[in-house]
Amino acid sequence: MHKRFVNHCTIELTLVPCGPILIKSGKDGADPTKPDMEFVETYQAGGRSIYLPGSSLKGSIRAHAERIVRTVGSDCLPDNADILWANDPLKDQYDYLKDKSAYDIYRLSSFTDQMFGNTAIASRIRIEDAYPDKSQPLKIEERNGVAIDRVFGSVAVGPFNYQVCTAGAFKTKIHLKNFSLAQLGLIGLVLRDLDEGWFGLGFAKSRGLGRVEVKLNSAVVQYPGCILDEDNRQIYSFGRQGQFPQPDTALLGVGMFLEEEEQKRYNFPVDDVQATPIRGASMTLGFGVQLQWQGDEQVQDLFTKAVHSWRKKLTGTAA
Repeated sequence: MHKRFVNHCTIELTLVPCGPILIKSGKDGADPTKPDMEFVETYQAGGRSIYLPGSSLKGSIRAHAERIVRTVGSDCLPDNADILWANDPLKDQYDYLKDKSAYDIYRLSSFTDQMFGNTAIASRIRIEDAYPDKSQPLKIEERNGVAIDRVFGSVAVGPFNYQVCTAGAFKTKIHLKNFSLAQLGLIGLVLRDLDEGWFGLGFAKSRGLGRVEVKLNSAVVQYPGCILDEDNRQIYSFGRQGQFPQPDTALLGVGMFLEEEEQKRYNFPVDDVQATPIRGASMTLGFGVQLQWQGDEQVQDLFTKAVHSWRKKLTGTAA
């Protein structure tokens, strides 16, 4: 499915530290005046600045997504099950995916691997680096710490100092291509849990660091291979007259754009559609259709619709 582009979702969000947060640099600096543990930095907007790497964000989001699916599923495939929810990365070497077709690789991969990728399949999710919002100045502090000996209760290592960010805001975007609505719903659940403090970002999360607030700024769902009939308020897809047209308020998963044979090979849901209050509009140059959600309340409604499909998938799998 990576050779085609049938639907795409871009979620723009802001991460606001609710306390100290630190994404550590991978190596010690040579400047003795700087703390032992420094924030990662890069050149952005003509100057040097701290930032939240997209790789760190994706790792935290994937880890919590796997926790969610393991809560309702398993990391092993029972004899009577038809879906692997999350693999065991310490044991699974993906031998069962060798010498398989693209259809079989996707179908046999776990639910989270289908989203985030593995050694045999590319990821459908891309997360941009989170750069500081210039309208909200950052506040950088230095803190001291020690490691306590668990036997004697005395200082084992330290003291050491580390750099933290305690105020400001970081903007980023999450891109999801060729997605099912259940996959979009799972991303919504992860962002909800991050906002509520169920997990954190970066260094020393168990010691109180890493808590952030998630502000959902906007979301755009695009269908690049479709056109909009503004008179009849319907969406048409080239080459799929059998299942189309769809209403211009339809939120469509990847399975809606495939032929029946492809749906079966990839094991995509055949009725992956939800009605929304948002009306579609033509994309730039008049080709393609997009639906736009603005503000936290509207984006929450988008995730609510997608979570309906997530629950439907759970119910159908359990049945």
